[in-house]
Amino acid sequence: MCGFAGAIDLRGEKAPDRATVERMGDAIRHRGPDENGWFESRGIAIAHRRLSIVGLADGQQPIFNEERTVAVIFNGELFDFPEQRARLEAQGHQFRTHTDTEIIVHLYEQHGDGFIEHMRGQFAFALFDIARRRLILARDRTGICPLHVARRGDTLYFGSEIKALIASGEVPVEVDPLGIDNIFTFFAMPRRRTMYAGIKSVLPGHMLTIELQPGSRAASIAERRYWDLEFPDWGDEDDPSDEARLVDEFEATFRRAVEVRLRADVPVVGYLSGGIDSAAVMAQATSVLGRPIPSFTVKVPNKSLDESSKAMMASRHIGTIPHVVEAGPKLISQVYPDLVSAADCPVIDTACAALHALSRAVHDNGYKVALTGEGSDEALAGYVWFKTQRFVQTLGLGSRLPGRVLSRTLRKIVTPSVSFAELAARDATTGGKQAQTELYHLVGTSRHKFYSREMFDRLGGASAYGDLELDTERMRRWNPLNQSLYLGYKVMLPGLLLNHKGDRVAMANSVEARYPFLDENVIALTSRLAPRWKLRGLRMDKYLLRKTAARWLPHEIALRPKAMFRAPFAESFIDNAPPYVAQLLSEEALRKTGYFDVAKVRRFYALARMGELRPWHFFNSMGLASVLATQLWHHQNLGGGLCDLPHRELVSNAAPAPAEAV
Repeated sequence: MCGFAGAIDLRGEKAPDRATVERMGDAIRHRGPDENGWFESRGIAIAHRRLSIVGLADGQQPIFNEERTVAVIFNGELFDFPEQRARLEAQGHQFRTHTDTEIIVHLYEQHGDGFIEHMRGQFAFALFDIARRRLILARDRTGICPLHVARRGDTLYFGSEIKALIASGEVPVEVDPLGIDNIFTFFAMPRRRTMYAGIKSVLPGHMLTIELQPGSRAASIAERRYWDLEFPDWGDEDDPSDEARLVDEFEATFRRAVEVRLRADVPVVGYLSGGIDSAAVMAQATSVLGRPIPSFTVKVPNKSLDESSKAMMASRHIGTIPHVVEAGPKLISQVYPDLVSAADCPVIDTACAALHALSRAVHDNGYKVALTGEGSDEALAGYVWFKTQRFVQTLGLGSRLPGRVLSRTLRKIVTPSVSFAELAARDATTGGKQAQTELYHLVGTSRHKFYSREMFDRLGGASAYGDLELDTERMRRWNPLNQSLYLGYKVMLPGLLLNHKGDRVAMANSVEARYPFLDENVIALTSRLAPRWKLRGLRMDKYLLRKTAARWLPHEIALRPKAMFRAPFAESFIDNAPPYVAQLLSEEALRKTGYFDVAKVRRFYALARMGELRPWHFFNSMGLASVLATQLWHHQNLGGGLCDLPHRELVSNAAPAPAEAV
């Protein structure tokens, strides 16, 4: 993948300052260290940073159509580009390069605004129709590639990462309290909101069209959702009676998803954990290529969390060339500043630091592309909360009135300060009680444990649930399991797995991650199926995948129970902790930011240092890690002064007021 950053004058006249846009591009050089690109037309300028993977010799951007009336700057991969190219050539289009990027301009010529429905892969791009004076900004279906925008007056700034927008010096650096609340509620930034007031994420499956107007009139800006995950109505799901035939179909679809993601002009490697997802990907990759490929595995020096021995068993069976990276507390605490800087927001899940180290190992060994197994749990109900949901349903409770009453009563007991009315309002934003309902509530207990009175005042009664913007009417037509899967696709997948564990940690080390389970055809197949092909009974998650993988892997691997990859939370920052940990959690630093209750944070920090955070303190440990990560983000991005680590100087030409809505 690559990165881009640009600016457009919404009145179509004023040329963006070249030095400003180049500075924005320089801020994301890690996304594309191989080449620089530049596009400029009246009122618009875009800088490109290329990580060359396909069309090494002639893939420099921007890419134009035959008449040079349409230009595109692209981040991502279109995996079916050979087939798309053949179809477009048959329709009379002429290609000048060997890169997949050129597909986009010809699809636009052929299909107009419907071109994006024909794109398959992972992407974010800026397409400028020079003749019609219109800019299209778009992001892929599931949110693999990031894209952010901010408006200041008559200028719209856009880029692959937030740090590019801030580097303009024109976008104010001001914290959005609801951004912090997203982290403390969903342990991620899943939707539009970011940590910065006025900087927004373009949603997955969405495109913005900016139409410049004649006579220096203000541009029109339209947002369109071009894709969303769809499930059949409850009872209308596909439920084949012939299991072998369905397994054949899934095997062929999944194999094709892996096959096209092996297309590259550079070697491709893979991540390998102890679970079925990455093992299935690597087994198919090895089979497709007919030779072993390198695998990269994290070793956590904690018996209850380490999966490396299981990964090595899979590696021996598949025949990969293994590389193991040890990620203990010392490495996690050392890497964390780089991790938070890469993510442009606080990161709670300490396992993300291990994946940062893993992608660094991929880079250091000379590779640029890695296959990963993310997305399987969202498609095929791999998490424990889906099993819990099924168990509750067997008791006759589920999402019906008795289940809702029981759930809200239990949540009320955990957090007495939250009213039943607020709990009902939260459930309304998620389409009712979902499998994740209690999880997000337990994660959110850290808000009540650690927020200061000042922080609650700044929120003014608002919470992160108000940011979800889900189509709840449509959700209610689906089976309860599919409703919860949809919530996972909208929250955990883009916010955590594809951001903190995916794009940001990989691209920080100039590595492109590819996701076979997020292939459009794999998603379409699994989403149409009856729930029993995803979760069988109370024990067998990912049923269809396991039945399929048993054809290529030993049952010990194919049927191995799901184990979530994670590392210790607050405990990762206690033994041999770098000085910044104590500095960020000092009374002075906590008072400077004002986000957290100093006495409560200091108390739990003392318990952690004494080794007295018991297993039942799990969410307190997570909360303390959240406090530390937020303090670290604040130091790095809002002027320093909290610890001895480097920070971004607050140099901005922008007024401190929040930026305008796009």
